[in-house]
Amino acid sequence: MLSLERLRVLDALARHGSVSGAADALHVTTSAVSQQMAKLEREVGQQLLAKHGRGVRLTDAGRLLAEHSGRILSQVELAQSDLEAQRGRVVGELRLSAFPTAARGLFPGALAALRADHPQLRVRSRELEPEAGIAGVIRGDLDMAVVLDWHNKPMPLPGGLAKAGILDDPAAIAVPEGHPLADRAEVRLEDFAGDEWITWGDGEFCHEWLLFTLRAQGVEPKVGHQAAETHTQLALVAAGLGVCVAPLLGREPIPAGVVTVPVRQQVRRHVYVVWRADADRRPSIRAAVEALQKVGADLGRSADSD
Repeated sequence: MLSLERLRVLDALARHGSVSGAADALHVTTSAVSQQMAKLEREVGQQLLAKHGRGVRLTDAGRLLAEHSGRILSQVELAQSDLEAQRGRVVGELRLSAFPTAARGLFPGALAALRADHPQLRVRSRELEPEAGIAGVIRGDLDMAVVLDWHNKPMPLPGGLAKAGILDDPAAIAVPEGHPLADRAEVRLEDFAGDEWITWGDGEFCHEWLLFTLRAQGVEPKVGHQAAETHTQLALVAAGLGVCVAPLLGREPIPAGVVTVPVRQQVRRHVYVVWRADADRRPSIRAAVEALQKVGADLGRSADSD
């Protein structure tokens, strides 16, 4: 009988194209991947991997079995989902990720509510940028990921995923006290053409969005400093080193010396949670979506009342 654990290794190899990539995805050593593949080859009586330069490639038999592996693992996930749904109880383990400001702004309230309402559910969470979170869900390393896109720059989602909205997150511009625009009722992004921006890291979705949006307004952004965390960015603003985009989610408390000014164009991030569609019936998924949406709704009401 074929081992599900070894089929999972083969599936990871097919997805990532290398032993090291599969090992990273599965959080095991490259030696463990090689050992599992050797055992799988003995089980099926065929060669599944062949040397290719300094790496390996799947043989025809390997590709055939990998295609079956993807379907088998999906069916196992569906079976687990159906069993959990039939039992109707929120139990077991749920693995979630969120980008940093969502982890700060959503997870404390949502995960505390899940613990209180469903004590037999074990929740494990971690911070991951949206692209990494989506990849983790697709690989099966995560059950759910809180991700985002922007009003003018959607993030494409791969097939096989389900999603639910959590929050439309309005963004302001954070400026140092004494900035010429600090007392404005609202601003435009292009008003800061002469300012240095404090932004996210190169290649990160939000950084690319800022460059894309400013350039669409005819402004070539001057990036002075880069930091992943909103509160690091705000600390740099407080020091008078530039301005930054400051979404509502996770930005409180705003440090002394910083003023946030609303943006006229209604700049918003769309925050939502994704999971594999074949796990859609799991009560734990449904419970987590409800908990996240409740916290998101509370934050939205708070923003509307400001």
